[in-house]
This record gives sequence, C-alpha cells and structure tokens, in this order.
Amino acid sequence: MSWFLAGLLVSLLTQPVVLAQSATGYTLGDAVADFRVKNVDGRSISLADYKAQKGLIVVFTSNHCPFAKAYEDRLIALDRKFAPQGFPVLAIMPNDPALYEEDSFENVKARARDKGYSYAYTIDETQATAHAFGATRTPQVYVLKQTGGQFILEYFGTIDDSPQDGANVQRKYVDEAVSSLLLGRPVQSPITKPIGCAIKWKG
Repeated sequence: MSWFLAGLLVSLLTQPVVLAQSATGYTLGDAVADFRVKNVDGRSISLADYKAQKGLIVVFTSNHCPFAKAYEDRLIALDRKFAPQGFPVLAIMPNDPALYEEDSFENVKARARDKGYSYAYTIDETQATAHAFGATRTPQVYVLKQTGGQFILEYFGTIDDSPQDGANVQRKYVDEAVSSLLLGRPVQSPITKPIGCAIKWKG
C-alpha cells in the first residue's frame, strides 16, 4: 500500500510540471516541428512549404483585435521588405471563430482580399499550431531561421514598441531580429512581451 501511495504522490507531483512545460510552447533555440494550417484560398500550408527560404516570420493575428488591425500595414511592410531576402511573413488566425464572427474563415478571406495581403493569411482550425508555439495573444510573432534543414526559433514577442501608433515606433524588434539574422549576427533582443488580445480558445 505504501508503494502505491508513493507512486500516486510522485504522479501528482510530476503531472503538473509536464502540463506546465507543454503549455509553454517553444523557447529560443528550439527546432519548430512541421505544422499545417488552412490558407484563405483553401489550400493547406505547412512549414515544409517554406524550405527554400532562409527563415520565416510567423505571426499569430486576427480580424477582430484592435491591436492586430493596428499592425496590419506594418506586417505588410515587413513582408515586402524581407520576403525578397528570404524571410516572408506567414499570418495565422488562431481564435475560435464561434466566439467572434469577425474571425470566421469567410471574414478572414475577405480581410485578406480587402487589404491585399502580400503574405499567406491562414486559419489554425484545430488551434494545435498556436498551442505548439505557446502563443497567447494576437498579434504575437515568432522569427524562425532555417539552419541545417530545421527552422530554429530565434525571436518571439511583439512587432515593435508602439502597438497602437505606428508613427511613434522607437524599436522595430522584428525588423532588428531579421536584419541581424541576415547578417549572421545574434538577435540583440530575442524575447519581448507581446501586446494584444488574448487568444480565444475552444471550450
């Protein structure tokens, strides 16, 4: 009986740790596993589709969030600047659309069309990708660099230091990160705090 209680105690003590670790998602230096999300044109897009690129700027974003809307033009500018250099943007909408009609697949398609996104705008229907990354907000950015055939996480956090007003930006964190990686240099500020709306999880 004592062995049973000891085993039960160990199980209770270790289980929350495992859950906490899995909930945090990727951290700096981690290799990101392949994932699959649904593009606005109905095609399935995976991380493997970007294997010809030097890296990828993954952005969890949404239609309804005011912070996400405030960053739209800056995301377009990032893609136009860095996609030709091998670091395109991939936008992923992770929210449960049942909680916000504005985040439905039809409205995601409409937003991409109306704004003329130069990058893929996708929907994470199962929310598995957002959970794997450990994303909590929209917008939230992860900069990946391809090294030895793997996509390694080099930066995560916010886009810049002025979430509501693009005219007052002092630090362009994502721009700085990608520029450093293109020069073969380490990212100076690899982790920043994302500012935005909490991801709306299913259930």
